[in-house]
Amino acid sequence: MRRAVIRRTWRRKSALALCAALGLSLPDHAFAWGKNGHRLVVNKAIDTLPQDIRPFFESNLALLSQHVTDPLDAIAKSPAERHNHFILLDKYGRFPFEALPRNYKAAVTKFGKAKLDANGLLPWQIGVYSEKLTEAMKAGKWDEARLDAAILANYVAEAHDPFNTTDNFDGHLSAQPGVNERFASTLIDRYSSFFPMRPNDAIFINDPTDHAFEACLSSHSWLETILLADRNARHGENSFTDEYYDRFYNQAAAILIRQLSDAATDVGSFWLTAWVNAGRPQLPR
Repeated sequence: MRRAVIRRTWRRKSALALCAALGLSLPDHAFAWGKNGHRLVVNKAIDTLPQDIRPFFESNLALLSQHVTDPLDAIAKSPAERHNHFILLDKYGRFPFEALPRNYKAAVTKFGKAKLDANGLLPWQIGVYSEKLTEAMKAGKWDEARLDAAILANYVAEAHDPFNTTDNFDGHLSAQPGVNERFASTLIDRYSSFFPMRPNDAIFINDPTDHAFEACLSSHSWLETILLADRNARHGENSFTDEYYDRFYNQAAAILIRQLSDAATDVGSFWLTAWVNAGRPQLPR
């Protein structure tokens, strides 16, 4: 009996130590698209909405733009929040990563909660906030709905950053440190005024979590092309000069603009879906 108690205590302490270690070694995805990228996506997402709900979101654009980065700010206070901003798909085998169940309970049963936390929860977090927004709209809790819509937009946009889907999140596995920031933040800051973003009209999403997984898979498929563009742009350069960024943009712009446009389409689609699932309530102006 005493030995069993000791074994159980040792296992609990080991699990706690593992969780602490994982918390300290979480990938740094805190700034993914960067604040400018997130606000650009929110702004364009409103253009995707049908007239039934567009006025509500248009009138709350300032609030949405202000709070879309709240999850990024929350990481400083709660490092565990980082789990919600990425999913390391390549930890689950080969594309299209069918070894990973999309149902959260099934995934926990198969891999354990500690491994899922360590490898990221992004698509499931999108499903959670899609439901939260639905419930807030259904209950007529409009202040809560506005905030949930902004936070949901953050997570949905994150799913469209290819570097949020890979263990090579910062280029450390391909000797390209900082490539994620150069692609998903610096290029936006430098060139966004030239972006011909054309998101599609928002559509109803049958399964928000499944749709989030599909977005992550699509993002992941662009990784090698972006990494090649970065290597080509760096050829002959010892530092990241204006010439480097011009070359990188010329080679990676089509992917960047596509991902941001798709992010805006999906943000609008998740907002629309929440409203439909809430029973199409009358929205305040």
